[in-house]
Parts: sequence; structure tokens; C-alpha cells
Amino acid sequence: MTPPIQPPTPIPSPARPAEPPLAVVGIGADGWAGLAGPAREALLAAEVVIGAPRQLGLLPPEVTADRVEWPSPLRPAVPGLLAAHAGRAVAVLASGDPFHHGIGRALAETVGAGRLRVLPHPSSLAYACARLGWPQEDTEVVSAVGRPVERVAAALHDGRRLLVLSADAATPAAVAALLRERGYGPSELHVLERLGDGTRERHLRGTAETWDEAPGDPLNLVAVACRRAPAAPRLGAVPGLPDTAYEHDGQLTKRHVRAATLAALAPAPGELLWDVGGGSGSIGIEWMRAHPACRAVAVERDPVRAGRIARNAHALGVPGLAVATGAAPGALAGLPGPPDAVFVGGGLTAPGVLDACWDALPEGGRLVANTVTLESEALLARWYGHHGGELVRLAVASAVPVGGFTGWRQAMPVTQWSVTKATTTHPGTGVTS
Repeated sequence: MTPPIQPPTPIPSPARPAEPPLAVVGIGADGWAGLAGPAREALLAAEVVIGAPRQLGLLPPEVTADRVEWPSPLRPAVPGLLAAHAGRAVAVLASGDPFHHGIGRALAETVGAGRLRVLPHPSSLAYACARLGWPQEDTEVVSAVGRPVERVAAALHDGRRLLVLSADAATPAAVAALLRERGYGPSELHVLERLGDGTRERHLRGTAETWDEAPGDPLNLVAVACRRAPAAPRLGAVPGLPDTAYEHDGQLTKRHVRAATLAALAPAPGELLWDVGGGSGSIGIEWMRAHPACRAVAVERDPVRAGRIARNAHALGVPGLAVATGAAPGALAGLPGPPDAVFVGGGLTAPGVLDACWDALPEGGRLVANTVTLESEALLARWYGHHGGELVRLAVASAVPVGGFTGWRQAMPVTQWSVTKATTTHPGTGVTS
């Protein structure tokens, strides 16, 4: 009998060599002199060092690696630049602590945290708190590096301490101007230049309302001890800002209903809201003020109102609120998503709006819709009957003069439907939703 033909034994492919660790070295304004032994060793052993021009200029001649500057914009360039030097010993320079508003996040997202060998240096934030005697855990940090300085406005509360990471030498004056415009002119201002650089450090003091210092060193940090002027409006940290905080034409979810609406939407850090029928933008704005990581898109068909939403967002410290100009449901196509929550404040009876919003939500997503008309209320009642959730009527009355006395003036009641989307089977129908 002829023995069966055996298939050839596969030849194993040679193991692909593992990429060498990527050294991430924090460096301060004092440069090489301020680096500990392991950080120096990592740079001396590197074949390529990537960093900003200022950081690369701090290295001595004995660091013989190829020096590569980060391009601008930096974040999209990270994968390609690392791939161009694959297989080589690469070190990346970072300002201070790479994982505190630094390059560390982008590197970990690109190559994975397991490949990084991180050697941090005291950050400018640590130096600033040490110089001022401010506990770091009680001090809020706002970055103006590559971001609008208007973000500072959301952190303004009487008695609060802020550290603002500066983009350049013009940032201190921009922060002082913003504080004056927002009613925080009495705030104490500190500009700390070249922190950690020994005798080259400089500490400027003043108040926002009297600040007239010429631009100094671009390597600076702004510290603010917030003081609200007596006549300035008080804007709290929870939903329900005064209606007067908004520029509007009457198309505004009023304060008490707004607070109830945000409670139903329940924003959490990092979540995305679609605010459909944005009006003056109040729901999206207060969603984003709930936490710095919250994101929102306001959809508004009227270009004039869309511009008003953007102005309100800048004034109230959330310039990152995106505004899509167009009518729903068509304007919902192409929005970032899926959304974690959707609020519908206008256009409920337009064909397909609720359907499109519902379809965009993932399982566990929330939808909240408000209306004051009977036609829209009937629509919400039908959806409530099909999907469940909670249907409530919100009524608010305000005390007003009645002759020489005082009486109640009732605002139009608001019907609100709120629901969390779940995959369920409706009895007797076999229909899932």
C-alpha cells in the first residue's frame, strides 16, 4: 500500500522583533541640569529625540541622537512620525509631567501605555503651587494652550483658585481682560515665568482690573485668586443659570424648567449631547458646564440664532460647543455620535425628527423632549405609550404686583417626556425597540 502523502511541514515565520521602549522624558526650564540620572541616560542612549524646538535646544552636545522637531498641528502627526522611526531607540521630550496636559496621552493612545517608559519631571503646576503656597488638590487647572482662553470663564467662582496654562506671552493680558469682562476685575493675578529655572524665574503680581504689564517671557503660567465684583452676576456650578446670563430673543428654556431638564438628561463626564432646536443654546451650554469633559452639539435652523448660541457659549466658558446650522432631521446627518443623550426643544412635530433622534441613540441613551403645545404633547403621549419612560408636566408661577398687592402669574406649563432607550419586546406584537 502506498503511504498517504503528508503535507509539508510549515516553516514558521521569523519572530518579528519587538519595538524598543519609547522613552518619554519630562524636562523643565532648567534643562539638562535639572534632569535626574535615569532621564539623562535615556537621552544619551537614544538614536532619535523628538521635541519642541525650545526643548531640543536645552540638550547638550553629548546627546548625539538625531533631533526631530514636532510639526504643527502636533496631534495628527504623532502616528506618522513614530512610524518613520520604527525600530530605532526613540526618546520624546515633554514639558514637566508628560501625563498632565502633556504629550503622554497622545503617545499612549498611539502605541499603548505598555510600550512607554515615562520619566516625569516636576510640572509647572507643581512649581506654581509651591511658590504660592496653594494646595494642588484645591486648585483648578485650565489650559489655554491650543484652546480658547474663554474656557477660563466656566471656572470663575468667588474664592476659587485657578492655574491657567499659557499659550504664549500674550495669555496673561488676555486672561486679565476676560476677568474684567466677566465681573472678576478684583481678582488677584500672578504671572509666574520660567518656573524651575533658578535665578531666571520671575513673579509678577497685580489685579485683573489694573493689569497693564507688557508681554514678558512666553514660558509662563497665570495664577488667579478669583474675586467677584459686588455688582457682577453670580453664576453657580449647577444647572439653572439666571435667564439674564443669556443673550436671547425669547427662544430660551427658562431657568426652572432648564434645571429640571438637565436633571433628566443627567450629564456625566465625557458624554455627548445633541441639543436639537438649540434656540439660545442654554441646554447644551449648561450640559458642558457640568464637567469639562462633557461635549455637545446644538442644532439650530435659524442662522441668527445659531450665531447667538456661539456667542453665549463663549461668554459662559464653553467655546467648544459645536453649532450645526440647519433643520432637523436633515441636519442630524453627519453629526458626531452616537450621542449619549438627545434633547429636543423645538421642531417636535416636524416629520421624522423624533424618529431620527431615537434611531441615533444607542442602547442606554437618554432622550428628553419639552413642549408647550397640544399637538406636540399628543405626539409625546404616543411615544410615551410605546416606549415608556416618564411623562411629567412642569408648571412654574412667579409672584408679581397686583395693584397694591402681590399675586401669582402662571407661566405656560411644559410637558416633558424623558426615557432611556432599551431593547425590549412589546407583548403580543413581537416588535422590538
